[in-house]
Amino acid sequence: MAAEMIEIRWHGRGGQGAKTAALLFAQAAMATGKYIQAFPEYGPERMGAPVQSFNRVSDDPITIHSGVINPQYVVILDPTLMETVDVTEGVGKDGKVIVNTSFSAEEIAKLLGIDKSQICVVNASQIAVETIGRDIPNTPMLGALVKVVGSLDINGVLEDTKNKLSVKFAKKPEVIEGNLASIKRAYDEVKVS
Repeated sequence: MAAEMIEIRWHGRGGQGAKTAALLFAQAAMATGKYIQAFPEYGPERMGAPVQSFNRVSDDPITIHSGVINPQYVVILDPTLMETVDVTEGVGKDGKVIVNTSFSAEEIAKLLGIDKSQICVVNASQIAVETIGRDIPNTPMLGALVKVVGSLDINGVLEDTKNKLSVKFAKKPEVIEGNLASIKRAYDEVKVS
């Protein structure tokens, strides 16, 4: 019997790092021997415009090559998107929606019209400001997703992410350390219903 494929949809705005977070999640999963997909879908390509990114993770080769229609997990980097985008589209009764917010799961569930048990909340923006120095919530939301999905080891994700960021930010160790701290802190602080 084939293993279940995990499908994830990320919602953010241009410049918030939804594409980067999807890539980092996929690379961490790939490092554990999983088959992966990570790809963005852009609307107008400009800072602040709504963007989506997608992941698929499986123990078996992935033969689907389309957007994610029925995600088990939805990650919302920018909570203002909940006012204009149907972020819960295609999410089943067992799906989880992980929201960057200071509001409670009850408040978000009421806003989205879904059961509180489907909502996970973390204040990724605050974590990012306190660990990275900027409101870029992608790496904290990566940590929250790892906790909620539960199939990846956080230490392996941190190590793999450190290796990837070390290439890009070789001369900025504070950026690497800040992002790693944000991942771990969100992993610890996400409230899972």
